[in-house]
Amino acid sequence: MAPLALLCLLFLAPSRSSAAECGRNTSLAGHEADLRMSQHQLRGRVAVLDGCSFRVSSLDLLAGSADARWWRADGADLAALSRGSPAAPDPLNRTFASESLVFRLLPGLSWPLVPVLAAFDPLTSSLFGFVRLAASNSSSDPSSSKAAAAAAASPTGEPTMFASCAQLSPRLRVRWTLREAANAIDVGLEAAVGSEYYMAFGWADPGRNVSMIGADVAVAGFTEEGLPFADDYFVTKYSECLLRGDGGAEGVCPDTFYDRRNRSTAGDASVNNTRLVYGHRRDGVSFVRFSRPLASPDKRYDVAVNATREMTVIWAIGLLRQPDLLRPYYLPLNHGAPAGTAYGFLTLNVSAATNGCPGPLDAEDKEDQGRITAERQTPLVVTTGPALHYPNPPNPEKVLYINKKEAPLLKVERGVPVTFSVEAGHDVPLYITSDAVGGNATARNMSEVIYAGSPTAEGVPATPTELVWLPDRNTPDLVYYQSLYDPKMGWKIQVVDGGLSDMYNNSVLLDDQQVTFFWTLSGDSINIAARGEKKSGYIAIGFGGAMVNSYSYVGWVDDNGTGHVNSYWIDGKDGMSVHETHENLTYKRCRSENGVIIFEFTRPLTPSCSGRVECKNIIDPSTPLKVIWAMGSQWSSGRLSVKNMHSVTSNRPVRILLLSGLAEAVEDLRPVLAVHGFMMFVAWGLLLPGGIVAARYLKHVKGDLWFQAHTYLQYSGLAVMFMGVLFAVAELRGFSFKSTHAKIGAIAFTFTCMQPVNAYLRPHQAENGEILSRNRITWEYLHTYTGRTALVAAVTALFTGLQHLGHRYGSKTIKGLTCGLVVWVVSAVLVVAYLEYMKVKRRRDGADGLTHKFVLSNTEEDDSVDFLQSDRFDSKMDSGSPGSMEVQLEPLKG
Repeated sequence: MAPLALLCLLFLAPSRSSAAECGRNTSLAGHEADLRMSQHQLRGRVAVLDGCSFRVSSLDLLAGSADARWWRADGADLAALSRGSPAAPDPLNRTFASESLVFRLLPGLSWPLVPVLAAFDPLTSSLFGFVRLAASNSSSDPSSSKAAAAAAASPTGEPTMFASCAQLSPRLRVRWTLREAANAIDVGLEAAVGSEYYMAFGWADPGRNVSMIGADVAVAGFTEEGLPFADDYFVTKYSECLLRGDGGAEGVCPDTFYDRRNRSTAGDASVNNTRLVYGHRRDGVSFVRFSRPLASPDKRYDVAVNATREMTVIWAIGLLRQPDLLRPYYLPLNHGAPAGTAYGFLTLNVSAATNGCPGPLDAEDKEDQGRITAERQTPLVVTTGPALHYPNPPNPEKVLYINKKEAPLLKVERGVPVTFSVEAGHDVPLYITSDAVGGNATARNMSEVIYAGSPTAEGVPATPTELVWLPDRNTPDLVYYQSLYDPKMGWKIQVVDGGLSDMYNNSVLLDDQQVTFFWTLSGDSINIAARGEKKSGYIAIGFGGAMVNSYSYVGWVDDNGTGHVNSYWIDGKDGMSVHETHENLTYKRCRSENGVIIFEFTRPLTPSCSGRVECKNIIDPSTPLKVIWAMGSQWSSGRLSVKNMHSVTSNRPVRILLLSGLAEAVEDLRPVLAVHGFMMFVAWGLLLPGGIVAARYLKHVKGDLWFQAHTYLQYSGLAVMFMGVLFAVAELRGFSFKSTHAKIGAIAFTFTCMQPVNAYLRPHQAENGEILSRNRITWEYLHTYTGRTALVAAVTALFTGLQHLGHRYGSKTIKGLTCGLVVWVVSAVLVVAYLEYMKVKRRRDGADGLTHKFVLSNTEEDDSVDFLQSDRFDSKMDSGSPGSMEVQLEPLKG
């Protein structure tokens, strides 16, 4: 029995010690604070009971992994949590639904060792939420708890906690805290909807029957940048906000839009009485907190809230249109769903505390950040940027961006090579790992598997490094891209079987990396697919350089979940200019994956019809196809209106070579290339031709004016030509002779440069009466015809240059410039013809004593002999002429 008694004593001793410890460390007893949510929809209020136990009341939490625990740390950042350790043994691996539970600290722990109590999952370094415990000396004051409670009830307290909650629909909740003494009420809207949805809540007009007309509502949501907003709206009509012909507004419009005529003096604050406090998106759930006065100073557009009686409130959720040039405000689109699902009414007394929200709101799609699908032969550009909406807090200050998206969810296909262009910096090498945290994880996780990457997989934008990874059948369904040195900079990679890249031979990421275009040429038809890279209501692609005068294809999914693909001809910028066509589209499919639209269709390369506008929509695989895109929140069949306008669109078209699978962005005409073209026109269109004209048609003028004009113009043209070539080489970063323009320009450049060398090697002119030497004749022919060849090639280069610019940039001014150049050439030909006529006339009349064609000369030699005329070798002169010589012969003496 002695060993058993000893065992009992050993077992009971820690309990007595723990009890004594709990009794001694009571400095925080009675302290209460609200948990601050980070993710997993954590809410609750922590109350310290004694030296080693605490209660969490109204605990809401989505289940974590088996390793999730209450955690102790000296801070809530990643480094502090990594140094921390479990605080209580109870796992947080299940969903808690508004429960009140008591937890005990692990043996040996006391509250001085728990400055921060967090719900933490060490497996994925995921912080669900935390509470900072006040110092013991501050909590000993009984007023400290009251101060903490007051802080929690104020808008500066924990932003996700409220006194009351009501369930409006399965996807929408409203939370509120009444601050009657401050003439204010704090409202929180919480909805399991996509980031492209709005949440509306407000008070109906007490003077009407249950109606939305006259209601004062707050519209809340998130911008395209992920920032929360909440604005004051007033309902005057069951329609979207429209501007009437008399300048007034009607529909669901912001208060400031109704009152825009008076804003210059009163300002927006006089009518916009909804003040944003806080907002976030966590686990696919939108949450926006705002405050508004109970009795507003705005009597026209605000409804006074009676805090002691029941009032009718209205609510709605639906797609949100972002501000644009036509409507610089957030536009709630029609909810379009049955009552109780997307809109409804409720009788509410804000002074009656209630908790009608059982458990955390759970969204079907919790992966809310950007998504990217890797495509064959399309590199993924990896950079770094600030952590603004990192999906797994806590996070470092900078994280990995892929294709300009912060830590997106990457989707790859087995058997399809994935190419990363790493430009994140020399201190951020990329690697693919099985560890969710990364950053030298092997030292912490010996079971880590590295699938790709190494310390050499680093680079900068000037010298990127290419990392190619081939997922195979043994690659798990979930892996991670991370930095090799720093933890939690990347995120998840979903590995799936097959996809669009397997079904189509070619794919191109269009302008701004928002839409991917797929195609396969098949005989006399083409198979086309398009996928948006962000959530939207519809996606459209167009064939053309701009929206106007383009053939477009739109894919969308209606309210019943049915996908549609239609074709259109667009000849304007409003809804009436979008005309539905009847192209022969087959194998049409459209679907939505987590809010991302994907559509496919097949069409003939050449339509088999005539007389209709779509019959001109011919696709020539040998000619580059210009493709543009647009996305918006809503589309429908039939007549279109302003609600079908796009909210985001491509900035420029992408030129796609269908046969080769290559693509390039259609850029605006570069200023340097414009300068190049202007200089070449000045050189080859004015200066050099002017020098030629001076040498041929000014010989009859006394003196050497023709020679000076010829020399100065030619050398000036050479100088301008050299400068123009240097501008083009600098802009294009080297010489390229792939285009016809470059080849002809090189010929003109070569022949033009031969002229000054030829002039330097000129043989001397023969003396009067002497026969021209063979070298002189050869030189004159060479100088003349190389100059003429250079001129013809130069003019041709000017035309091909304009043609090249028009083909490359699609500039609307190219046609005008080409017409202008044609007019200039015709005018120059007419002027030369007139000068030639005058020269022939002077020769016939004998007025021009010099029958001359183009040669070089100077002031020392007379090069006026026409070396191309048949009489240039007549050295004998008439004996009667003044220039004859007499010779007297004398007999020889013997």
